[in-house]
Amino acid sequence: MKYAPQRLHAIRGELLHFVADPADQGATSTEHLPDGVLLIENGHITECGPADALLSRLPAHIPVTDYRGKLIMPGFVDTHIHYAQTDIIGSYGEQLLAWLEKYTFPTERRFADPAHAAEVAGFFCDELLKNGTTTAMAFATVHPTSVDALFEAAQQRHMRMIAGKVLMDRNCPDFLADTAETGYADSKALIEKWHERDRLLYAVTPRFAPTSSREQMTLAGRLFAEHPGVYLQSHVAENRGEVAWVTELYPEARSYLDVYDRYHQLGVRSVYAHCIWLDDADRQRMADTGATMSFCPTSNLFLGSGLFDLDRAHQLGVRVGIGTDVGGGTSFSMLQALNEAYKVLQLNGQQLSAERAFYLATLGGARSLYLDDRIGNFKLGKEADFVVIDPAATPLLARRMAHTRTLAERLFVIMTLGDDRCIAATHLLGERAYVAQS
Repeated sequence: MKYAPQRLHAIRGELLHFVADPADQGATSTEHLPDGVLLIENGHITECGPADALLSRLPAHIPVTDYRGKLIMPGFVDTHIHYAQTDIIGSYGEQLLAWLEKYTFPTERRFADPAHAAEVAGFFCDELLKNGTTTAMAFATVHPTSVDALFEAAQQRHMRMIAGKVLMDRNCPDFLADTAETGYADSKALIEKWHERDRLLYAVTPRFAPTSSREQMTLAGRLFAEHPGVYLQSHVAENRGEVAWVTELYPEARSYLDVYDRYHQLGVRSVYAHCIWLDDADRQRMADTGATMSFCPTSNLFLGSGLFDLDRAHQLGVRVGIGTDVGGGTSFSMLQALNEAYKVLQLNGQQLSAERAFYLATLGGARSLYLDDRIGNFKLGKEADFVVIDPAATPLLARRMAHTRTLAERLFVIMTLGDDRCIAATHLLGERAYVAQS
């Protein structure tokens, strides 16, 4: 479904976006207009500036959507999420490997049914938009129908979605196993069908090293190399029991990450969730190859996996984005993911400023997915995906906001007390894709 171009229109409100990482450039990384205007044409930003300057020279017939009193930011970028796990979010009492056996595998079995996959995919995309997420990198299931359903739902809404069929040919139930050959063939067909169709991008998706044979890992690396521009997504070093299992399965590898490296799965546009139990050699290898870490704080806490080391990743130059990791993660809200990220880093003896948190959820996420030429801030020519945040969405927020003095304080209150109730509207390519019920 092609996007229908729209005439020139303007969006007015408090604008905030980032041009660099606040950890590197401090205050100069942030551009803030207390009363600003975005000019949008054909889904792209043509200008961004102070309202008094821009509105005075706009022709009277140009429509203006007025969001004064609200904070407008680039749409959130979720770098790791499982759409098929929507219905098991908030399931009690397990760590990673038991979680897969008890909850994940039985739930994913149902996605062989196209009708079920389509229903969940529609709900999933709507929930992302309700939470201000405009770009997501998502796991489907082993079934090609699950990929079709997700891409169709995203395409109908004009969302930017990166997704792929799970590759899994061992250490899983028979009802979810593919083979190295069928996984390769199905993935290749899906790449040809969906990759770079409208705003959709494909990711080669080995679930994680323990559930793929050496042959399947070889073919996953081949798919990644054979199709320039595709992504690769997987998991690494989430849980200590998982790390020990990988050591048994791949004794020839120096580390868990080295398994992927041996099968040519590290590189630009390869994204690995969790990355907790890595050493500096692993982190440096990710930096050198251009691979990305997805920091998933809510699921890391919920599944008792461990604490992510953001400072060391940054020191070594690794790209990092934020992932909600639903359904191990307990909320679709990137605001809640940032809330939990702050706590993870506190426990790890590190600090996360509000400015840097929102950078990671916007431009940082875009950079981690190599999409910052298209999304992530309000620079000229970018796709006009943005979220409208109500800083007084609840009585508690309104009361707390009355006691803030700076932008940093306001942002911190939003990320600690905020959730989907703060999202007044979400726009895709300039057009309203979600609006909160008044």
